[in-house]
Amino acid sequence: MNILSVASEVYPLVKTGGLADVVGALPSALLPHGVKTRTLVPGYPAVMHKLKKKKAVGRFENLFGHPATVHSAEINGLDLLVLDQPALYHRDGGPYLDTTGRDYPDNFRRFAALSLAAAEIAGDNVIPGWKPDIVHVHDWQTALAPVYMRFGSARDIPTVMTIHNIAFQGQFGASVFPELSLPPEAFSVQFLEYYGDVGFLKGGLQTATSITTVSPSYAQEILTPEFGMGLDGLLASRVDSLTGIANGIDAEAWNPQTDPHIVEHYGASTLKRRAANRKALEDRFGLDHSPGPIFCVISRLTWQKGMDLVAEVTDDIVALGGKLVVLGSGDAALEGALLAAASRHRGRIGMVTGYDEPLSHLMQAGADAILIPSRFEPCGLTQLYGLRYGCVPVVARTGGLADTIIDANEAALSAKCATGFQFLPVTADGLRLAIRRVMRAYSEPKLWARMQNQGMKSDVSWAKSAERYVSLYSGLLAKG
Repeated sequence: MNILSVASEVYPLVKTGGLADVVGALPSALLPHGVKTRTLVPGYPAVMHKLKKKKAVGRFENLFGHPATVHSAEINGLDLLVLDQPALYHRDGGPYLDTTGRDYPDNFRRFAALSLAAAEIAGDNVIPGWKPDIVHVHDWQTALAPVYMRFGSARDIPTVMTIHNIAFQGQFGASVFPELSLPPEAFSVQFLEYYGDVGFLKGGLQTATSITTVSPSYAQEILTPEFGMGLDGLLASRVDSLTGIANGIDAEAWNPQTDPHIVEHYGASTLKRRAANRKALEDRFGLDHSPGPIFCVISRLTWQKGMDLVAEVTDDIVALGGKLVVLGSGDAALEGALLAAASRHRGRIGMVTGYDEPLSHLMQAGADAILIPSRFEPCGLTQLYGLRYGCVPVVARTGGLADTIIDANEAALSAKCATGFQFLPVTADGLRLAIRRVMRAYSEPKLWARMQNQGMKSDVSWAKSAERYVSLYSGLLAKG
């Protein structure tokens, strides 16, 4: 079975969030099942720089006004197809934002081009002798691919549309439609028209053969007005085609027994070795070496992620005898509030702005608990990393967080199966109560170690989820 996966980012080439991790890890998990994946990504500068060996396998003479080349390359076991079109992708900023932090004004064109390229490759019009059995697209940036396929030569190839976060929909003014190289009927309620605008994600959800999202709970939540972000009605009409499949993690890249980014390796039977990582973490953030749990936050600093709640409880964490380390960037006001807390509590709170992959590994290996108070969370990966590293997750009871963490309530503690702490409502008071529960549990070393061990035993790999994707793919081909 050959899959064409299409995404706007892929780890380790380019990453702004969990999407890249998923797109980078799933192909290797599918391979033992006889599923071969080729991943199509844009040729950003960061991507082209890392293509030491590449081969031109296809060409577009005119893709949205400019020629483009499709390169084949292999990196870290990933079979890549890279769409190289300098006019669209060779920018000084990131994948989506310019150097001032604003959306590129031609993002609609940049990702329509990626989607059209995918549709043409699927139609066997670009790479001689190769076409996929299924096209799997991710988020709004590639959601036009099923639309282009519906109106092109690849209309009979099944498509899977995965929603990683329905809050990001790719909605643009109607004026962009004439540039999309689609027939007039595509600008209709049955396809792209969305309250008078062009909706990229909406079009993908209308036309994909199957829709998936990244956890079973999130698949249910997005059917409601509260979480569906205006698309709940459409999704309800397609509920028979909607599946929730929880993400896994790359268990090799995130392995405390071999991780090159941490000070001392350890496993469930050698948890005492975490102390060396804790000390290194304290030194890195300028914290004192006093006892008490270290809470960590590794996140985009946004309202969705509940970072305003973290800012509200910083004084409580310190007053209760805890410490806090934060790695992230985002909303300027939230950055400012957390930096102010770090200044107010020197030696107890530390912060690094931006993103640092090696440091994120050390934080999971050295901190005692990770705070994830998201108001909504399709799946989440940092709580899975926490489980793997014995960094106990403290999570809001929503989406994939609720699916992956077993709350340390009395029944779970008695059964010795608790792996973390869930809280509801998702408010500052809800988070404060959860932190108090953590402090009580941490004061009982045997109970705390048992929770760490239980979390580290959790299967957070892609194994089970890959099996579900294989079953989904097979079912689509069987319907043929």
